[in-house]
Amino acid sequence: MASKVPWGIEMDGEWNDNQPIYRQLRDRVVAMILDGVLQEGDSLPSMRNVAAEYRVNPLTVLKSYQELVDDGLVEKRRGLGMFVNVGARKLLLQGERKKFLAEDWPRIKETIQRLGLTPEELLDGLNRRGSKNEAEER
Repeated sequence: MASKVPWGIEMDGEWNDNQPIYRQLRDRVVAMILDGVLQEGDSLPSMRNVAAEYRVNPLTVLKSYQELVDDGLVEKRRGLGMFVNVGARKLLLQGERKKFLAEDWPRIKETIQRLGLTPEELLDGLNRRGSKNEAEER
């Protein structure tokens, strides 16, 4: 079930049992920064609003937000709230690219090799998928 959060953005209200909720909240904010939904200088909704909307403990939201602060993505402004830092998206992209190349790419490469896929087949599959997505958007 999708839910409207104080951002006014639909986010899935379901939680994955394999990962702590605070981490999932953090990852959702990270995805919104990477996708450009949250821009530099944008405020995050209050911890109370997020806690009420998702029916989670406010301390869970606090822990999530604190990780964002610790990672240099968000800053606390006393009495005003939390705001996306300048350069947060760039910082995230660098980290996510490194993580992808270190963790995801080796598995993907292994699967490509196991299946004997050629670069042409991969690009063809990508182009067909891109055309399909464009057609769906129309």
